[in-house]
Amino acid sequence: MLEGGRRIFVSIGSNLGRREENCKHATERIDASCRVVRMSSLYETEPWGEKDQPLFVNRVVEIRTALSPFELLDLFKSIETDTGRTPSYRWGPRLIDLDILFYGDMVIDDNVLTIPHPLVHKGRFVLVPMVEIAPEFVHPVLKRNMSELLCSLEDRSKVRRLVS
Repeated sequence: MLEGGRRIFVSIGSNLGRREENCKHATERIDASCRVVRMSSLYETEPWGEKDQPLFVNRVVEIRTALSPFELLDLFKSIETDTGRTPSYRWGPRLIDLDILFYGDMVIDDNVLTIPHPLVHKGRFVLVPMVEIAPEFVHPVLKRNMSELLCSLEDRSKVRRLVS
């Protein structure tokens, strides 16, 4: 079994600067510390939450790591800072955004980290790339797989696969 044996999924997004390059660079940085075992295509997506901002580029990667969820969060904050992300308002524009979506079937809910990500089942920008790489993965709280969640999704925002 790979490090930890858990299927860990991470959302990567950018809507400032060279969006596609920001996402590719973040994927490489993650792969340098963890092991990227699968990655979705890049998708151009409408902003979610705060609509009045540039379009995003998003992807989801599946990784394996021996890092704990909290160590992984620290790594991601470091990658975001190194990439030039500065504090902003919730759902605002950003150079890079890294979110732990799932850490196997683990459930964590504290003031620092919530896993599964509490909004994972509400955004097309996350579920479309998730379904591309792991349609059968079951949400450990909702007990529904990614394909089922996407089919029942109310969010109708546009998600367009980019050709790389």
